[in-house]
Amino acid sequence: MKRIMIGFAAVIAGLGVGGAGAWGVSRYFPHHAGGEKAPAGNEPSEFVPTGEILAPLVFADGRLFGYVTFECQLEVTEGTGEDVGARLPLLLNAVNMRTYRAPLASGPDGLVPSLGAFRRVVMEAAAEVYGKDVVRSVAVTRAAPA
Repeated sequence: MKRIMIGFAAVIAGLGVGGAGAWGVSRYFPHHAGGEKAPAGNEPSEFVPTGEILAPLVFADGRLFGYVTFECQLEVTEGTGEDVGARLPLLLNAVNMRTYRAPLASGPDGLVPSLGAFRRVVMEAAAEVYGKDVVRSVAVTRAAPA
């Protein structure tokens, strides 16, 4: 009788631990449990080139140091690249309207453009032109003084 009770208690404890584990996975990792769609980062993507972007190198105090040219690639969900490319002039306008206010000059002499600041400017402009989640990220592929 004692062995039957120990076996029964082990089965009940196993069911409790297994159920708690399943609940935890479904609650905190739903994409692993099969209950929800995988996160958006797993969808295929494509890159849309922006071409050359001319931006002013401005210090934090507002002084103009010079100009720099950037080339970027916009990461978008596969299939939306043509729509993003069609409205690229609006994005370039929005970038131009922001760059003179963003301190892009970094380093002690201001010769080095701040790629992080430029990436933020492009992402803000993309959110304004295309909507919040259309452009996933911006890859700055080239920066050179103009």
